[in-house]
Amino acid sequence: MTKEEWNNAVIKGLAEAHPDARPELNFTNPFELLIATMLSAQCTDRQVNKCTPALFRDHPNAESISRMTPEEIALYIKPCGFYNTKGKNIIAACRELVEKYGGEVPCDREALEALPGVGRKTANVVLSNAFGVPAIAVDTHVFRVSNRLGLAEAKTVEETEKQLMQAIPKQLWSIMHHYIIFHGRRVCSAKKPNCAECTLKGLCRYYKENK
Repeated sequence: MTKEEWNNAVIKGLAEAHPDARPELNFTNPFELLIATMLSAQCTDRQVNKCTPALFRDHPNAESISRMTPEEIALYIKPCGFYNTKGKNIIAACRELVEKYGGEVPCDREALEALPGVGRKTANVVLSNAFGVPAIAVDTHVFRVSNRLGLAEAKTVEETEKQLMQAIPKQLWSIMHHYIIFHGRRVCSAKKPNCAECTLKGLCRYYKENK
């Protein structure tokens, strides 16, 4: 089997294993996704989804959040953890959105990454899920699973993203992000991967090395 054939087999296997893969953060527009993704750092999507409805109900846009104090936003986002840092970054980012983009979220990587508290992963999530721009956001699940399987062989998030972009057809970048995340959450956990139940173990480098 060539490397390309192996890559395609892994992609097909992930798609068949997780046909319901999708974004798990709740949002109705690019602004809500940006804020939710900023809150999701070191926090589960489920916990973020518990906090954002009240925040977006009372402060539905960048202009409204830009006028909040850190103490005010903390009342909404405290359960997401690191609320002081996240709150300050969200307020600062919203002020920039208002001042530079009329309160709208830009569909531009450089502009997104220039916002306070927004790194490449968050920018990729927003570009991919809010604007339909092909991108692979590498979080802890994507980093772990792709390197275990053998889709990547890298020591950094940046290099993992580059290798995944080479291994996966561009039109599949965004959905593959979700396939891999679902596999990481449901099967290939960090401490005790459930290799016995994994439908990809016949292709998996980690399984072959540790069985």
